[in-house]
Amino acid sequence: MTRRPSAPPSDSHLLHTLSELSWNRFHTTAVLLFGLGWALDAFEVTLIGNVLGALRQHFGLGSNAMSVILAAWFVGLMIGAAGFGALSDRLGRRRVFLASLVLYGVATLATAFAPNLAALLVLRLLGGIGVGAEYSAINAAIAELVPSRSRGRAAAIVLNFWPLGSFIAALLAWLVLSSLPPDLGWRVVFGLGGVVALSAAWFRRHLPESPRWLIDADRAEDARAIVAGIEAGLTTLPPASAVPVVHRIRREAGQFGRLVRQYPGRLLLGAALDFAEAAGYYGLFAFLPIVVLPVLHLPADRLPLFYLAGSVGAAVGGLAAASLLDRIGRSWTVGGFYLATALGLVLFALVTGLGAGPIMLGFALVNLLATGSWIAAYPTFSELFPTALRATGIGASVAVGRVGAALSPFLVGYVGARSMPAALIMLAAFWALGAVAILIWRLRGGIEARGLALEQLSAASARGV
Repeated sequence: MTRRPSAPPSDSHLLHTLSELSWNRFHTTAVLLFGLGWALDAFEVTLIGNVLGALRQHFGLGSNAMSVILAAWFVGLMIGAAGFGALSDRLGRRRVFLASLVLYGVATLATAFAPNLAALLVLRLLGGIGVGAEYSAINAAIAELVPSRSRGRAAAIVLNFWPLGSFIAALLAWLVLSSLPPDLGWRVVFGLGGVVALSAAWFRRHLPESPRWLIDADRAEDARAIVAGIEAGLTTLPPASAVPVVHRIRREAGQFGRLVRQYPGRLLLGAALDFAEAAGYYGLFAFLPIVVLPVLHLPADRLPLFYLAGSVGAAVGGLAAASLLDRIGRSWTVGGFYLATALGLVLFALVTGLGAGPIMLGFALVNLLATGSWIAAYPTFSELFPTALRATGIGASVAVGRVGAALSPFLVGYVGARSMPAALIMLAAFWALGAVAILIWRLRGGIEARGLALEQLSAASARGV
């Protein structure tokens, strides 16, 4: 008797398999490759702060001009997050997370040869667009590729590569700026960063498209092949055939409007958490070169030492957030870290008059809490959006956050010129806003996503949110 071939698994069976898989070599490889890109993003962000002193000397900049350099970067982040977030939902995660690293790498490498301030600003804008694209594509992809029971921890581990990138940037800047003339040192640092980013893009090409996105794009056969490869623990998977760009753009028209109509509470939570952390975090990093450096009259090559201390604190905070997300839940972890960061900044304000040593220690402590906050926040709001809208939702939330990031350096410069403690109290208020947002989310019946499959989150109707 001839045995009939078994029917191909249904879409729901594929999604269940993807959610319930045991952790294997594929997941480890994906986390490492996504994390490497995230480390490079952190490298770039921290690099700006580290070399601002050298740029100030080279171009003869005042505090307002330095704020413009930071603002150009943040505007690029906003454009990249919003624009490439929507493209990631239309064209796929893989195209965007490859293009983002290439754009960032080319712009960073070109910054090493910037002939004047105008060129520097344009290249910082383009580099920011590349990093903004990473925010939406990576957070969407990692949530969709790992098992449900490990989703929060895996996403947080990827984000924990940020402190590593920050540490490397600070160490490299310190070594280069200490050994080379300032006019040459900052160019060498940017050049090395660009080369490493382009190398990382080459290795990331082995990562597959998200099976969840493929199923949503009516490409179940491609999704089955990738899920089978993931289940087997393969670390090199062939890319799925590309969908015509025009087809995907037409198919996904009106994504943002649909997001606002169907998931306003989730979008508001994501926007509030990201605005609070971006304004608070980047304001904290602007505080050192814009306020502390001139007041303490420190040479430019001393500033990276502050960032080195901050990076050590950041690594501890990020690992703590990763361990707590799947243990005590998203809401407790996010709310606790945001509130602790606000209180930490108030304490930091009390030691600003005690000299460089206490300021360095205070910065390390606050950076520990701040890093734990945003590392807990990203997985929390990223997983709440459905697959078809996930990158758009992440991108929209990050774009709102970059408004705070762009404004914060100017506010820190203005307030800090009058009072260092007042600038830190202002940053504490931003973090308190995030703690209030997650509290409101839970009081209104917002869902706690720990351990739930993404499809359960998409289907949940959490009383108006």
